[in-house]
Amino acid sequence: MAKNLNRVFFGLKCTECGYSRRPKIKNKKNDPDKMEFHLYCKKCKKATIFKETKLGK
Repeated sequence: MAKNLNRVFFGLKCTECGYSRRPKIKNKKNDPDKMEFHLYCKKCKKATIFKETKLGK
């Protein structure tokens, strides 16, 4: 079975407090730009914008 090199893992980080969320997967070919999500932050206790970050190994 061949590996799919277009799929990459990335993390999400809150823009207000810096809280990091679990890793997600995206397709580089379909979404080449950095992604942003409007999600609930446990630390801020409100919905904030989460931006894409690199995952540390």
